[in-house]
Amino acid sequence: MTKAGPIVGVWAYAEFGAVISAFLPIMAVSSWRHRGDPTQRAPGQWMRRIGRTATRLSTLWKFDIEGERPADIDTRGYVVIANHESGADPFLLSFLPWDMRWVAKESLFKQPLSGWAMRLSGDIPLRRGEGESVRACLAECERAIRAGISVMMFPEGTRSTDALMPFKSGAFDLAIRTGAPILPVVLAGTRAMRPKHSRWFGRAHAGAKILAPISTTGMTAADLGTLRETARDAIAAALPELRARYV
Repeated sequence: MTKAGPIVGVWAYAEFGAVISAFLPIMAVSSWRHRGDPTQRAPGQWMRRIGRTATRLSTLWKFDIEGERPADIDTRGYVVIANHESGADPFLLSFLPWDMRWVAKESLFKQPLSGWAMRLSGDIPLRRGEGESVRACLAECERAIRAGISVMMFPEGTRSTDALMPFKSGAFDLAIRTGAPILPVVLAGTRAMRPKHSRWFGRAHAGAKILAPISTTGMTAADLGTLRETARDAIAAALPELRARYV
């Protein structure tokens, strides 16, 4: 990784802003047309196109996707989880070859341009630590999964440092209640692209690796802890090798 510096950083902001601005009118129409759809599949596809288009136009980033997508993910909802390396993670994850609704902290939805796009795409806001918001978020996630679309969550709850943080239980409670499999995805290299607390972007190469799904068939609330730690162990086991290739 090499630091891009302020000049390239300003260009990156301008390029990302221009891409979002170009897509917003289309997203507004799509959001209105599909306003009753619990999957929000069509509006969400436009949001992921923003991520892919901005990345392809950038001179800073290169992404790889490894692993196999589940054969039934276009018709069955999964709870997709990933380690959270940086603010660049959503750009990388937009290259995953399936549709999802994403859970993100509510403050991100208030940002100009990107926040407007998140609202129009049908992503799901969450105020961490507030019971009413958590319940509303999980209820909307359950509605989406039962309608046949996957939900993306970062179970660490925030961006991690070098060590993988403990996983919170919400994603795994959701999976057990809906019977949805957990689909772990490992990310590496994105921290160099947008370090925590940095205003600028770095030039780097990153990758995402799709791991084997974890079935929740027959599980009850008593199995929540075991499921959570099984999923965390899977990501933790795959992370060092992936990081060694994306430094």
